[in-house]
Amino acid sequence: MAAAKSSDDQLTADAYLAALEPLRSDDERRKIERRFSTDTGSKVLGVRMRQLFDTAKAFTAMPLDEVERLLDSPYYEARMGAVSILDFRARRRTITDDERRELYDLYLGRHDRIDAWDFVDRAAPRVVGWYLLDKPRDPLFALAASSNAWERRTAITAAFWMIRQGDVEDALALAERLLHDPEKLVNTSVGVALREIGLVDEDRLTAFLREHAATMPAVTLRYASAKLPEQERAALRARRA
Repeated sequence: MAAAKSSDDQLTADAYLAALEPLRSDDERRKIERRFSTDTGSKVLGVRMRQLFDTAKAFTAMPLDEVERLLDSPYYEARMGAVSILDFRARRRTITDDERRELYDLYLGRHDRIDAWDFVDRAAPRVVGWYLLDKPRDPLFALAASSNAWERRTAITAAFWMIRQGDVEDALALAERLLHDPEKLVNTSVGVALREIGLVDEDRLTAFLREHAATMPAVTLRYASAKLPEQERAALRARRA
């Protein structure tokens, strides 16, 4: 009689996808397709995000080579599952710095498969930002200089974690570097980063916006100033006019 498989043997990319099968819905597939570009050949199963995240959480201990297999999948839910697993692992209280480095290396090494805004947003703060919290930030500035818009979004989105810890210097420098980015999905992340900086140091945000409001993208200014008093927001909008 064959030995029963251990729980680790069940934590595979194939097992994860099999767990999603009974959760598929044509209505949900259409919803995801409306917000996620499939013109690169990506496919959509049609699984609600809450169910997908719950399934990914159950697979948090999946070996990283199996997580990489999920990243190689053509299915949106497979890759969202992969970055969710990376994020869940990064949250573990017992994680070591070496283990953080493995998550970070996998994320950056397979950024070719992290090619949608929600993949970046799901994992960049904790997987990239948390790893670099006590380290030089040169990798973020290298990403900010990339020709790949998703890598540039990773640069500023990873900085969210640093901002939450009260560290705003590099985030401000990255925001300035990316302030006139040609991609709207980078503009919005820059705006969110600036808004979060304002929650830590409103004076620094206000000074930054007063200096740059006249030329920065309108969407960035809208996001960045969202938590400021209306009088200040009106004055900033007037600078653009």
